[in-house]
Amino acid sequence: MSSSDAKVVIVPGNGCGDVENANWYAWLRDQLLKEGIQVILRSMPDPEVARESIWIPFMHKEMGCDEKTVIVGHSSGAVAANRYAEKYKVHGIVVVSPCVTDLGDENERASGYYSRPWEWQSIKENTNCIAVFGSDTDPFIPLREIQEVVDNLQPDETHIIPHRGHFMERTFPELLDVVRKFLQTV
Repeated sequence: MSSSDAKVVIVPGNGCGDVENANWYAWLRDQLLKEGIQVILRSMPDPEVARESIWIPFMHKEMGCDEKTVIVGHSSGAVAANRYAEKYKVHGIVVVSPCVTDLGDENERASGYYSRPWEWQSIKENTNCIAVFGSDTDPFIPLREIQEVVDNLQPDETHIIPHRGHFMERTFPELLDVVRKFLQTV
């Protein structure tokens, strides 16, 4: 399916201290492991606030995100994936329920991701493939935020899936299909 040093790094949303039992994260990892893909899923430091100053270095040094990596980020993890790709080259990013502002939330503001303009061109230049997932019924991220990410990144794939909320289910087959496709190009 892909070169032996290709890998997937799953970056969860904030509030997910126990990534093994949160949403679809472990399910996605297990599906890819069955196919011989290297996958890194770790509980993040600072899981409640998800500070950029902690998460980006952790993704770089501890999770080993590099040019052969497809980063799959959910919610705050999607924001971290975008900020990571501003600075470092990665093979691809798949962002699920991303946003561009702190949405007036003090905890989100404290994360540091929203304190400066987005470097959309850098993200595009530092990636070979980009996909965005969003839903019209997300209770946390308004569709206008997701659309702003789509408009600025012009991803290879956009999936606005009706009635899926914040994608907090235990499985996520559509995501698995996109990650497999991106891995074929590493």
